[in-house]
Amino acid sequence: MQTRTDLRNVAIVAHVDHGKTTLVDAMLRQGGAFSARAELTDRVMDSGDLEREKGITILAKNTAITYAPADGSDPVTINIIDTPGHADFGGEVERGLTMVDGVVLLVDASEGPLPQTRFVLRKALKARLPIILVINKVDRPDARIAEVIDETYELFLDLDADEQQIDFPIVYACARDGVASLTKPEDGKVPDDSDSVEPLFRTLLDTIPAPAYDEGAPLQAHVTNLDASPFLGRLALCRVRQGEIRKGQSLAWCKTDGTIANVRIAELLMTYGLERRPAESAGPGDIIAIAGIPEIMIGETLADAENPVALPLITVDEPAISMVIGTNTSPLVGKVKGGKVTARMVKDRLEKELVGNVSLRVLPTERPDAWEVQGRGELALAILVEQMRRESYELTVGKPQVVTREIDGKTCEPVERLTIDAPEEYMGAITQLLATRKGRMEQYTNHNTGWIRMEWLIPARGLIGFRTEFLTETRGTGIAHHVFETYEPWFGELRTRNNGSLVADRSGVVTPFAMLNLQERGQLFVEPTTEVYEGMIVGENSRADDMDVNITKEKKLTNMRSSTADETEKVIPPRRLSLEQALEFCRDDECVEVTPAAVRIRKVVLDASQRARLTARRKHQS
Repeated sequence: MQTRTDLRNVAIVAHVDHGKTTLVDAMLRQGGAFSARAELTDRVMDSGDLEREKGITILAKNTAITYAPADGSDPVTINIIDTPGHADFGGEVERGLTMVDGVVLLVDASEGPLPQTRFVLRKALKARLPIILVINKVDRPDARIAEVIDETYELFLDLDADEQQIDFPIVYACARDGVASLTKPEDGKVPDDSDSVEPLFRTLLDTIPAPAYDEGAPLQAHVTNLDASPFLGRLALCRVRQGEIRKGQSLAWCKTDGTIANVRIAELLMTYGLERRPAESAGPGDIIAIAGIPEIMIGETLADAENPVALPLITVDEPAISMVIGTNTSPLVGKVKGGKVTARMVKDRLEKELVGNVSLRVLPTERPDAWEVQGRGELALAILVEQMRRESYELTVGKPQVVTREIDGKTCEPVERLTIDAPEEYMGAITQLLATRKGRMEQYTNHNTGWIRMEWLIPARGLIGFRTEFLTETRGTGIAHHVFETYEPWFGELRTRNNGSLVADRSGVVTPFAMLNLQERGQLFVEPTTEVYEGMIVGENSRADDMDVNITKEKKLTNMRSSTADETEKVIPPRRLSLEQALEFCRDDECVEVTPAAVRIRKVVLDASQRARLTARRKHQS
């Protein structure tokens, strides 16, 4: 086997918000990827609007740095894949790992390994990739570097890593300041023996193997991602495994269904910094973008036309959460100018999402205008709905459900490993909250700093609607993260929401007079002048059952006072629900209406008398 010493391919993986994208920023700046006049922004790899708003990476992206070693040896091109840290986007992580020969594992110097650290590390170890451990944010006042390293070793052992995998180099970094060192600094101090990330670059070259290839093997290029260009159409992002690929070359396209077609490469692009530039050819180990094949899909292979040999398809974990997405069926449908409301438009958009998202599935339902969408987690599905909302689609979204599986004749459901960091005075409230959701505690750690860490195993159903209650119980101070663990037999009925809903009993406009009378009954979600309709949920009842209310009632004129006389009471500001909070709030007989202008919660059956008959029938049957 030959190797390319002028090239390295590496993925940066970590738990969400541990500093991956900030570290890539520092490597790009110091690797000369930007010109002297370039306008630099933080987190340049998070290019999407939602990524910048939420502060998380959603799509795996690659960049390339030409690194010139300080000893004067030949420059080396380093392809860096920035992967998401959230387990809901695990399909992106798995695709990213198929493109690289090694991994940089980033761990926060205070928080240590967390659930998503376990998730991404498990994938890297399974792929037998060498690992560099980077302890980031060493300048945090609450840094505990030695304990975090010990916890990381324990995690490696827990994931059955062998001796070779455990023998990893450790780099200490402060990505925000662009500094890395091989010498362990004091807790809370920036390394003072280095003023750049040069030690990380050197460790990369020494630890990550150069791409290996067989000089006599025919061409093989694996499609690991898709992109689009307004000028070139669909782009297939590939890693060349064997052979050489050239612009204008005729190739064999090995499809997922086993058939082979002859295609021609219209354009060949390679990444330099954050730009894709035209190239004439690419060799083994190169990460390239190819134009000219409009129907190509992720996981397929471009091979030698004379001797086509397909590579294995990319496999990802099974979906754990599903929700029904359909056209908007509320009385207010089409009120937004330019809204996309037809079933054909929604179906085409969902099928378009399948092209670039291998971890998503779309299944038909009994209704022709609704589809069951399955994904890794609630956040991944909520991101899809939010993207469609911003593209002017109007949707009805059902309550998230778990995807069950039949194992040994028993119905099993997904179980998540939940890690909680919170002040210790809230331990009782958190324990009570999780006990009602059928959770069981696996581990408890007290850091003697006033904070505790708890690990729980809990059915995925129990986490739907958990985050809002958890933040309320901990006064917004608690931090919770979860990742898929295993499947276990069905846990039985879970009641995750104790309060009922306040449901509008007629169409009209919300009035302050009606709100004054109803705010004693519970917490309202709407404000004066909001347009409502029968069956729309306007608030949360303080009791367990639902209540039909007239929120459009006006104060009548009498001979003693005018209808607009001032009230001395004040209207309590309503609680505004985000899309994720609205999905969490839903019960089984409720859904969320999503439009470009508003997110509303409503009953699936809008008519009050029809709902009453259905409730009576269910009680009679039980």
